[in-house]
Amino acid sequence: MAAILSNLRNTVVAGFVLTILMVILMVAMTGAGQPDGGQLYLAFFFRWLHVLAGVMWIGLLWYFNFVQIPNMPNIPDEQKPAIGKVIAPAALWWFRWAAMLTIITGLILAMLNGYLMDAITIGMTSGAAQHTAIGIGMWLGTIMWFNVWFVIWPNQKKALGIVEVDADSKAAAARTAMLFSRTNTLLSIPMLYAMVSAQNIY
Repeated sequence: MAAILSNLRNTVVAGFVLTILMVILMVAMTGAGQPDGGQLYLAFFFRWLHVLAGVMWIGLLWYFNFVQIPNMPNIPDEQKPAIGKVIAPAALWWFRWAAMLTIITGLILAMLNGYLMDAITIGMTSGAAQHTAIGIGMWLGTIMWFNVWFVIWPNQKKALGIVEVDADSKAAAARTAMLFSRTNTLLSIPMLYAMVSAQNIY
């Protein structure tokens, strides 16, 4: 067991293997839920991938905003390079690619379920409250994705020294990245409400 849990790759692979075993057991016990490649199962599968990616994305967003940023002033100056040169770049890699996968799987899910255009138009084409809710969630998520790729990451590259800039530009980039990260934290709360409400209350 230690060999699995001591290595992240092994842990993740074991998580997927455990998921497959769980599905086999549930199908054997209930006779339902068998992966058949049909439209219904594909929609479920992409919802699962969407949630997995979204948990990674929002989890890292909240890590930055609830843990890393507030505690940076408490870290001694000689230890800060470990955050800026090792931890932050790795976290930002997973952060931005989780955002990308969340958007892609969300769009595929909306297409498979037949509400992509209704959601993009925030329910104006269908008049359905569910499409308004999921559309608002999708638009908030899209704004957040845009912020990650086109504002936060370019500014973080300057702030972390991946792209060389002068000290004033570095400080300004760090502040811009922080403010847009906080914007995404703010947007994540109504975005999650809209997404979940579309599935449960409409």
